[in-house]
This record gives sequence, C-alpha cells and structure tokens, in this order.
Amino acid sequence: MSEQHNFQRVRWHSRRGMLELDLVFVPFADKHFLSLSAADQDAYVKLLEAEDQDLLAWWLGHTEPEDANLARILAIIKNSQSSN
Repeated sequence: MSEQHNFQRVRWHSRRGMLELDLVFVPFADKHFLSLSAADQDAYVKLLEAEDQDLLAWWLGHTEPEDANLARILAIIKNSQSSN
C-alpha cells in the first residue's frame, strides 16, 4: 500500500469533527508526518479513515484498534505528545 501521500490532503484530513481530535492530529501532521517512514505514513492515512468516535475511544484508551498498524501509529502519536 506504500505510496507517496499529498501532505496538504493529509493535513486536511487530520482536521476532524471534534476539537479534541483536531488538537492531536493537526499538530502531529504538521510536525511529524513528513518524517515518518512510508509504512507509518500509510498507517496514519489509514487511521484518518476511522470514525471520530473510534479515534476518540482509541486515543483515550477505552478501546484499541484491531489493526496492529493503527495501534502502532497511535502509540507514535502519543509518544510525540509526551516529548513536547
């Protein structure tokens, strides 16, 4: 699935319907997306296809995604937040 992603499109899709998610995903895209490996970029793009309710539940740790790649990119995002 590895392909080159259009950053502006990825950034746009990082904007969600919930402010709580916007505050996580937009800054992550701005600061880290371009430095991710191709596989992690693919996982981030796939993560953005999820419903906001699922993203919020995963972010808050109420549930975890079944896809290991999505769980991995969420961990990367969380780690990037703790290092700021």
